[in-house]
Amino acid sequence: MKIDGKLSTPLSTDVSGDVRSGKPGAGGKADAGAGSGESVSVQISSLAEQLRAIQARLASGEVVDAAKVAEIRQAIAEGRFQVNPDAIAERLLQTVRELLEGYRKA
Repeated sequence: MKIDGKLSTPLSTDVSGDVRSGKPGAGGKADAGAGSGESVSVQISSLAEQLRAIQARLASGEVVDAAKVAEIRQAIAEGRFQVNPDAIAERLLQTVRELLEGYRKA
């Protein structure tokens, strides 16, 4: 697996579609009734805002620290890379806690 800091597929924020049926590709029309003059209100959740911020960050540059990847690659090649299962478990739990906190706030 090659890690080059680029996404294999672009992320899209296209949300056009038929609001009433949920079907995509209706030309982005979101009217409640043809010519009825009614408007549709859309509210973006905080999770969607977080996703938008992540997408912007990913689109703006490097996704990974190339120097750190090169350092780890060299350590593996030289046989001096050691896995610390306690550190991995602690970081995994920390990530889960952060995700749960974000979910609870949303």
